[in-house]
Order: sequence, then structure tokens, then C-alpha cells
Amino acid sequence: MDDELRSLARRLRGESGGTVAYERLLTTEDAEELAGALIERERPLWAREMAAFRLGCAGDRRAFEALVLLLNHRDPARCVSAAHALALLGDPRTPRAAAALATNELRVAYALVPVRLLTRLRAPESVPALITVLRRRLAPGDPHWRLALACVEGLGALGDGRSGDILTAARAHPRLSAAAEAALARLGG
Repeated sequence: MDDELRSLARRLRGESGGTVAYERLLTTEDAEELAGALIERERPLWAREMAAFRLGCAGDRRAFEALVLLLNHRDPARCVSAAHALALLGDPRTPRAAAALATNELRVAYALVPVRLLTRLRAPESVPALITVLRRRLAPGDPHWRLALACVEGLGALGDGRSGDILTAARAHPRLSAAAEAALARLGG
């Protein structure tokens, strides 16, 4: 059992009460049984999360929709688990979905994990989405500085020259200036 599954199992054991159904979803090797848990009526969220995570980590694209919904959840632990599984899933729809979630201003409070996933994916959608999110966060009085910092760090990690102007602008923000300087240095500017 890897660290991510171990962490998920510990969290969901508490939610499920350690039921037989929980143990079954944690240990089964039957992908059809896991896929069934995603669509069965009245399955609790913990069961759907366990099934989606395990299928996603195994590369089974039937988990995609459930994982995207979990990536946009208000519980950060669910978002982190979903992002891990989505990164392993390798579904070509993942970067577009992560970019849509990251740039949705109505859900800005939940955009941190999608931003980090975009950096990890290194997809064509990553840099434009991170630039868009960061530009919005540089507005005076914006309270989402941690999200802005994740964008600055992500743009630095991606090393794409298109981010030079926005990183230069980010240097003027006290909470972002050191990370922006580091990111610009990685760009060679």
C-alpha cells in the first residue's frame, strides 16, 4: 500500500466507521466492483471516493468524472487525493478539467489543488491557466495570496517564457516577491 492510499484509507476508515463495505473497497482487486461503487444509488461519498481513487491510480478512466468532482470539493483532503489519482490516471481530459476548475472565479477558494495539479501535469493548458489565475490574484485587496503563491511557484517550475511579464508584476507584492524573483531566475530573467 503506497503512502497516498494509506492516508486515504486512514481518513475514510473514520468516515465509514470501518465497515465491511469499507474493507471490501479497500482490498478488492475487482475493477468492476470498484466501478459499480461509482454508479450505485445511495453509496456514501467515502465509498465513491475510495473507488474513484483506486480506479484512477490503476489507470481506469471510468474514475475520471468522480475524480474531477472530488478535485473541486470543499474538503482539501479529498481534493489532494483526487489530484494524486488524476495525475496517475493519464486521461487526456484532465488538464482541461483542472484548468477550468482553477480559473473558475466562483470556486476560487477551492482552486489551490487544481493549480498544483496543473503544475504537476505540465500540459499545454497549464501555463495559460496559471497566468490567468495569477493575474486575477494580483488585484489590490485580493485575499487569495496562497493561491497566487502557488501560481508563481508553478510558473517558475514550468519555466515557460510566456510567464515573464506576470511574474515581474508579482514581484511588487510582498508575499510573492521572493518566489517571483526565484521564478524569474529560472526563466533566465
